[in-house]
Amino acid sequence: MGSWLTCLVISYCFLTLYRNEGNFVQGEDLAIKNASENNYKYAEPTVMIAILVRNKAHILPWFFGHLEKLNYPKNRISFWIRSDHNEDDSARMLREWVDANKNVYHHIDLVIEDNKDKYEDEIGPLHWSTKRFDKVIALRESALHAARHAWADYLFMLDADVVLENKNTLTQLIDAKQPIIAPMLNASIGETYSNFWGGMDEMGYYKRIPGYFDILERKRLGVFEVPMVHTALLLDMHLMESDSFTYNKPEGYDGPHDDIIIFGLNVRKAGMVMHIMNTEYFGIVMVPLESHNTLEQESQHFDFILLEAIVDRKELSSSPFITTTDPTPSKLGFDQIYMINLLRRPLRRERMYKAFRILGIEAKTVNAVDGKELNTTYLNELGVEMMKGYADPYHGRPLTMGEIGCFLSHYFIWEDVVKNGYKKAIVFEDDVRFSPYFKTKLTRLMSEVEQNVKDWDLIYLGRKRLHRNEEKVVDGTSHLVWPSYSYWTLSYIVSQQGAQKLLNQKPLGKMVPVDEYLPIMFNRHPQNDWKSNFTPRNLITMSAEPLLVEPTHYTGEPNYISDTENSFVVKPEESLQEGKSSKEEL
Repeated sequence: MGSWLTCLVISYCFLTLYRNEGNFVQGEDLAIKNASENNYKYAEPTVMIAILVRNKAHILPWFFGHLEKLNYPKNRISFWIRSDHNEDDSARMLREWVDANKNVYHHIDLVIEDNKDKYEDEIGPLHWSTKRFDKVIALRESALHAARHAWADYLFMLDADVVLENKNTLTQLIDAKQPIIAPMLNASIGETYSNFWGGMDEMGYYKRIPGYFDILERKRLGVFEVPMVHTALLLDMHLMESDSFTYNKPEGYDGPHDDIIIFGLNVRKAGMVMHIMNTEYFGIVMVPLESHNTLEQESQHFDFILLEAIVDRKELSSSPFITTTDPTPSKLGFDQIYMINLLRRPLRRERMYKAFRILGIEAKTVNAVDGKELNTTYLNELGVEMMKGYADPYHGRPLTMGEIGCFLSHYFIWEDVVKNGYKKAIVFEDDVRFSPYFKTKLTRLMSEVEQNVKDWDLIYLGRKRLHRNEEKVVDGTSHLVWPSYSYWTLSYIVSQQGAQKLLNQKPLGKMVPVDEYLPIMFNRHPQNDWKSNFTPRNLITMSAEPLLVEPTHYTGEPNYISDTENSFVVKPEESLQEGKSSKEEL
């Protein structure tokens, strides 16, 4: 009886299971389906940014200013920062930034060694001595250990002489899914330097190869395998192979004592490769200076980066959390510095104000005479007449109202120099870009002038050379030449004596463009019939070589504007009429 009941119960259970089997399977399928269609959101990978800082006060506000703008969750970023042997204000800036951001990012680990002395074996703060390399190698190895200890998904090894202007740098590097990858950075000065190597010799030193320039100049775009990346490199720390990342010298190593070379060798030994990404513009890397250079020169080097940014792209952003002070404005040893600008060109005015602020230049703004607003009455009062027989050498046309306005703008400055008894003054037009180390070069230039040509009248700082092969170096100098026929009045230095000579010729009554007038006055103009209208032609004129300023844009380039060339022309058979609209400026 009991056995029969037991069998009946078991049979019933099997029958029930059989009938419901489809429901169990359907429920399982439903669970699988729901799991595959979930809307869960996943956090971004964690990134530790390791930064070494020494004497970088000139760049730190902008370095951190652009790190703050990275399009990446700040709670997924931690910082590991080490600094030592600072002779400048780097330590104070680091502490300011960390204090303001310690609760913004996941974690910030800052250690500053307050030792202001140099390494005992270095000749200066920019010298990479053996002991300095020892320190850097040890710190980079410590950064690797810190990233592993923190279980960071990625380690971004970043030097503090970089400005990452691309907000998407981190996300793009991570998305590339390479063990070691760097964003290609543009050189701050020159066109052949970057943060990667195209080739490497047997000893591990840099080797130039033709393919390097295809990547550097972005003739080919993409992610490329290269033998070396440095300065800004992302390491994938959750790769099994990442355990072999090290900056320590391998056993028996006798190659260069250099952190990036040793690291690169260890990467290759582990069977991995490095990659460079050049798909977009990512930012700027400062070109390393020589051991004998100074911190002041490195600071001027970065000034050039700031100056170039306001010409070619957006102004660099400094961190609001680091206190900075602009250099005290000065006239650089001159009696006056003039900047000529048309009121209807406010963007140029503002750009020049920014440039002067960066350089610490105190300049007087001169509202340019606008050819668009000239009229017969005003020009007749000044006695303005075009020189008989004048025709533009290239276009065969008469003077334009823009050229007349440009001449008058310079003429009134010459009058101001004489009136105020200024012994020497600089004139800038508002479309100039400054050379690297402008202030240092200007000081050196004036030292050569005062020692070798005491009775000078005018010195070009920027011009268009037309017959360069005819120019000779000024005796006793290294950075001055006697100019040949030249165009443009971008910038020049004029003495009181020189300004008086230019005024004495009463040029308003026989006007030619101002950049034709100057070569006439130093007797290097090819048109003899023009020169015969001006006597004596004894303007003692020199030129900086190399030039200290250039135009912001050349003819045909994007954003090129000229208010002299394409404006209303004065016909020789007519009296001066009211000026019509001018399309371009000085």
